[in-house]
Amino acid sequence: MPVSVQDEMRPTPRPPLMEVTWTDPVTGYKGFLVIDRLVRGVCSGGLRMRKGCTLEEVRGLAQGMTLKESLHYRPDSAYVPLGGAKGGIDCDPHDVHMRGVLKRYLQGVSALIKAHWTMGEDLGLQQKLIDEVLSELGLESSVQAIYPLLENCEEAIERLSQAFTITVDGIGLDELVGGLGVAESVLTALDKIQRPHAGSRVVIQGFGSMGGATARYLARASMIVVGIADANGVIVNPAGLDVEAMLASRNSFGEIDRACLRAEDTQLPPEQWLSVPTDVLVPAAIYYAITAENAQEVSASLIVEAANMPVLPEAESLLIARGVHVVPDFVANSGTNAWWWWMLFGDIDADAEQSERKIRTEMRRIVTDMFDRSAAEGITLREAALAFTADQLLAIETAFAPV
Repeated sequence: MPVSVQDEMRPTPRPPLMEVTWTDPVTGYKGFLVIDRLVRGVCSGGLRMRKGCTLEEVRGLAQGMTLKESLHYRPDSAYVPLGGAKGGIDCDPHDVHMRGVLKRYLQGVSALIKAHWTMGEDLGLQQKLIDEVLSELGLESSVQAIYPLLENCEEAIERLSQAFTITVDGIGLDELVGGLGVAESVLTALDKIQRPHAGSRVVIQGFGSMGGATARYLARASMIVVGIADANGVIVNPAGLDVEAMLASRNSFGEIDRACLRAEDTQLPPEQWLSVPTDVLVPAAIYYAITAENAQEVSASLIVEAANMPVLPEAESLLIARGVHVVPDFVANSGTNAWWWWMLFGDIDADAEQSERKIRTEMRRIVTDMFDRSAAEGITLREAALAFTADQLLAIETAFAPV
């Protein structure tokens, strides 16, 4: 009997469509590409670089991208979601050889970038560097595989290019949209659990584009950012940190210059990020950050996953048993991915206000629906989100099945 889309989206999804393992001929470092599925011949998912990256990790991320894409399917929109994919390179982004490794990896998978895999920055990599290397290799763009699906390719490329020139209070719009989606997820979740925005405390692990923008928008919503963790440690202030000063001081790796700290700010070692008392926790850095072993340290009543796969399933079960609400990653961090495609397909113009309005509206609707379904059916937030994506995937599959 054929496996239904609903069956596929249960805890053990169907096997990926394609898995590639690459070995760098110079350093011996490994790289991976997993295509979970294709829609109209195309898939979407970023490329990350970190020491210790594994095929299993990339496979899980690719499955998550399939879910993330399906969330934003609207039959009346120009944007049609793509399949899910992910790339990963087992290399420290600080490694002196990293650029050469990246270039050789991209060259190795260039045929897939041309025809099937649309990709962008992820953990450890910046879009600017990816674009530079792809240009050196003679490729048009990191998303050129989608060009045949666009009604007017030249207009779409120009619209996206213009969007990448827009800054909002000194930060590029493209660096803000993901964190804006996470922040709106936090604010909507607080509304659903009947907690106030103003005065609620938040700790954010990770201060790159996702964590930094999340901190900015939550602080502007009158939440108190009491803790921020980067690779060098945790900065704490129960009265609230100066988020804008920290954003202005950070380097390209999301590391905060400690010279910007005030006398009342204190510092803790990196491993103590869960020890800071808070109402909301936003893991926005590494995967598997919250485990069964450290879950008891969580003081928050709400966790919103900005990073991919930051809470292990065993830890999530323990947290839910304690009454902690966990908004899953493929919901909370889907804003960046959707924004790219809304812009390319023409659902929004290269305009900061339109972008913010679209992201806030869509994220609020999706998170509200997830909470409502969870309450109505007596299931977890993750189960509710998975049920919604199963419905969406079936609709996509039906609408775009080969004739």
